[in-house]
Amino acid sequence: MSIASDVSLKAGSAERRQKLFAGINRAGAWLSALGLGWLTPLLKIAAGDNPREQLGELRDSLVFPLMGLVIFGMAWAALAPQVQTSLGAIPGPVQVWEQAGALWQDHVDERAKETAFYERQDARNAKLVTDGKSDDVKSRSFTGKPTYIDQIVTSLKTVGLGFVIATIIAVPLGIASGLSRPFNGALNPLVQLFKPVSPLAWLPIVTMIVSAVYVDANGAFPKALIISAVTVTLCSLWPTLINTALGVASIDKDLVNVGKVLQLSTFTTISKLVLPSAMPLIFTGLRLSLGVGWMVLIAAEMLAQNPGLGKFVWDEFQNGSSNSLARIIVAVLTIGIIGFMLDRVMFTLQTAFTFSSNR
Repeated sequence: MSIASDVSLKAGSAERRQKLFAGINRAGAWLSALGLGWLTPLLKIAAGDNPREQLGELRDSLVFPLMGLVIFGMAWAALAPQVQTSLGAIPGPVQVWEQAGALWQDHVDERAKETAFYERQDARNAKLVTDGKSDDVKSRSFTGKPTYIDQIVTSLKTVGLGFVIATIIAVPLGIASGLSRPFNGALNPLVQLFKPVSPLAWLPIVTMIVSAVYVDANGAFPKALIISAVTVTLCSLWPTLINTALGVASIDKDLVNVGKVLQLSTFTTISKLVLPSAMPLIFTGLRLSLGVGWMVLIAAEMLAQNPGLGKFVWDEFQNGSSNSLARIIVAVLTIGIIGFMLDRVMFTLQTAFTFSSNR
């Protein structure tokens, strides 16, 4: 009886352990998509897995990347002071960190000014109402300078709008191109012609067309934002279009034949057969398009002097103060970090909406 109980307990413990590790492995796919794959070995060690094997995984996923960052930081700190420019030596990590803190403090101070402005306005209007002068009540918007954080938000809003427009255009065209050989033959020359065009070439044309067409500018979508967003669209839609067409064209022909035998409508065929099969390549195109759009946006903002990170970099370059180089480096690092985060977001969505995240 005692032996049977021990066997039963061991079997139950092994089953619970197996379920625990299965859950960790499922979570590991999401952690990897979010760039937190190094947490998986730690979870397995905590669950009682072989520490030696998991420490090797932790070394590859966390220690080596951290070593690369540390070596880069040390080389930067050592070599930067050796390079003299018209604005002084290249700032090291400490100076850049200080300027990042200063930019954040500027944002906090500007928001405090905004809060104080609206408090004074509300108090003044309340006094006018109390005094029976309701007709003199006025509400004005705060017109302070855009802070570094505001310009980050503007850039994200612009690239998001351009990316959405590009997706709306590229995915249907890609599906039609993948399903129809004549349509693909007609579209392909246009893709090959316009795909290599630089955003710097598109920008003057887009500026003139938007200025002529978009006369009654909306407050939520000012003309400068639309110009940058359309430029992003024209340069970023091609990876999505090409990958969508390739994904649709490469689906299993038996699926298409089954759809014909069942006499499925075109919409049902696309939604139930084509899109699920082509989704991995579509998301690959979307990730590439978002990365291209983010790079294009910075160049467009610099050239057109539209609000955003690109304009911030150009203004600091023109400013020529002793802190300008450090602030430009802050912007460069911000652009890289945001680009990485956007890619992780798209990779997470790819993991969620496709059968396989590796294709």
